[in-house]
Amino acid sequence: YSTHLITLFSFIKMVRFSCALVSVFVAASASVSAFAPSSFTSPRQSLALQMSIDTGAKEPVKVGVIGCGRIGIVHLGAINKAPGVRPIVVSNPTVSKAENAAKTFGVPKFTSDAMEVIEDPEVDAVWICSPSQYHADQIKACAANGKHVFCEKPIATDLAETVEAINACNEAGVKLMIGLQRRFDPNFLRVKKAIEDKEVGDPIIIKTCSRDPSPPPYEYVKGGGGIFNDMAVHDLDMTRFLAGEDPMEILAVGSCHIDKSIEDLPGSEAFDTATCIVRYPNGVNAMVDVCRQSSYGYDQRAEVLGTSGMIATDNVYPNTAKIYRNDFTGNADMPFDFFLSRYFEAYVTETEAFCESLVNDSEVPCTGVDGLIALVMSLAADKSAAENRWVKFSEIIEQVYCSSPTECSLLANSDMFPDGFKPASGIDEIGKIVVPDVDQKKEKDGKGSFMDKVMKGIWS
Repeated sequence: YSTHLITLFSFIKMVRFSCALVSVFVAASASVSAFAPSSFTSPRQSLALQMSIDTGAKEPVKVGVIGCGRIGIVHLGAINKAPGVRPIVVSNPTVSKAENAAKTFGVPKFTSDAMEVIEDPEVDAVWICSPSQYHADQIKACAANGKHVFCEKPIATDLAETVEAINACNEAGVKLMIGLQRRFDPNFLRVKKAIEDKEVGDPIIIKTCSRDPSPPPYEYVKGGGGIFNDMAVHDLDMTRFLAGEDPMEILAVGSCHIDKSIEDLPGSEAFDTATCIVRYPNGVNAMVDVCRQSSYGYDQRAEVLGTSGMIATDNVYPNTAKIYRNDFTGNADMPFDFFLSRYFEAYVTETEAFCESLVNDSEVPCTGVDGLIALVMSLAADKSAAENRWVKFSEIIEQVYCSSPTECSLLANSDMFPDGFKPASGIDEIGKIVVPDVDQKKEKDGKGSFMDKVMKGIWS
């Protein structure tokens, strides 16, 4: 996909490396991540290109799936059809669900224990489709066992734990892909292509909206992290994907109009409606609106105004039939009313993309850092709404202190930092807390200077 390269170069432009001690950081130094080892080693050789001595054919990549709920079943179905990849074990705490999934898709093994999937010596890669609170620990366990990882967002709801999980994979030399499925939706991809090909000129304004057919139950909203974290995060990530740049600051507001029962919840959990403005370089602004109820179906649209035109998407309908009467003209049916129906093709495509990355040992199209920045954007939106002001994304990132790549914490509000450490000051300096991933390490050993390529991406 063309978006693979786009995402890679967007990522490269984002990363700025520093020396192990910021006090000796100078422009002339060979900048690397503060936690980059002196030599890149992996506890496990690349799994993607194992070759049969007799036939010269690639061995299939064997995968396990953790979680056999709705999302797990969608991914499992896509894995089962992807060339060069074979599911061999699935797990679910309710073992009957795992058993049914195994029977449906012809998977030879099933279990109730996720660790049995992670520790299975035959498994090369693991799909994590479990509840969010288990993601970080399962990612770390996969890294410790040398397994490549696909994980549904979020990596974690805590910023420090998110960094730890990413670094665990990067240090182990395993691939990590995060499921931000809207990046694989054909409608949004067409908008991205129009921006790349200058079909509408240079972007001026980016707009996205996300409105659910009906509000979730109170129990779902309570403890869910608020509307920016559990809903708007997808739209915030989409603005970054379309802009092709890293954001600078955000202004967010929220209110409650639909379900008054949630008004007693803390922070942005009390909002069922929210609006964000995100500032990008070159004067580009992005606007996001989200609402937990739309009376006319699942509303998922994007629009980009450029210097020479505009491109916009429509909602997706079950069919193209239209009704023409003297009192109504329009679609015969409402838009898809469920996210799995609306984004089914995108979920399948992102699964196939990671399978392709495993089989061909190519870059993952949606990295751990992409997931990290999406979380940073949602946390900044939450802070902006709470404090009623513009918030720079650097205010969120600089809260993270890492004594080692996999030992991170959030700093208390203090002007004093531990000796030898200065927090990253912005999204473009995430390389200070995130070590290079397996694909960056591989590129380092390829043709040309790795640092030359990175610095060219940063300063060009």
